[in-house]
Amino acid sequence: MKKILLVEDDDTLRQTLAYNLAKEDYDVIQTGDGGDALNLAREKTPDLIVLDVMLPTLDGLSVCRILRNESDVPIIMLTARGSEVDRIVGLEIGADDYIVKPFSLGEFLARVRAILRRTPSSSHTVIDRLESGDLLVDLIARRVTRNAEELRMTHKEFDLLATLMRNRGAVLSRDLLLERVWGYDYSGQTKTVDVHVRWLREKIEQDPSNPQRIVTVRGVGYRFEG
Repeated sequence: MKKILLVEDDDTLRQTLAYNLAKEDYDVIQTGDGGDALNLAREKTPDLIVLDVMLPTLDGLSVCRILRNESDVPIIMLTARGSEVDRIVGLEIGADDYIVKPFSLGEFLARVRAILRRTPSSSHTVIDRLESGDLLVDLIARRVTRNAEELRMTHKEFDLLATLMRNRGAVLSRDLLLERVWGYDYSGQTKTVDVHVRWLREKIEQDPSNPQRIVTVRGVGYRFEG
């Protein structure tokens, strides 16, 4: 049974698609949130992701861009935007197909079947290391090296760096970083993120006062460049 991750914030549409995919004997995992979609994609290793563009927490284009740094899992984008430019953007960042709303159920299922026919089950690769120039993060051994020299990292510093690098190019809010690194129940203030970012910069930046890797997006959060 092939596994499909369905990411759509419209509850009615998501339930309708999930019901019909299940009738086709697919194992369907559902969420309506972009941030949750990233976690589920990493944990469940689906054979296909159906991804809406407009999502809370993290938009679908950002999710697609991030996943393309980690995996070649097939992705079908769903969107109400029908312009040629929007479709080109979606395809150029790594989507395999692009369906514009409203669409027929028959067309949707046909595209799902077409992509899965040419994609062997669980064939997509998952990375176990992250690289940026002279910086290497080994996700299995939980080691960080720069110019082949190991950097001492606390548990949270490692998790924060890995989260930022996995999501390179995307702006992550302080609240989202608190949720991903410290957990849903963490009661600390967002200033905790700023402090840990400062510590990371001291270890991985050429000039911590002028960071080139972990960039501050004023009023929002941080983005990893590289």
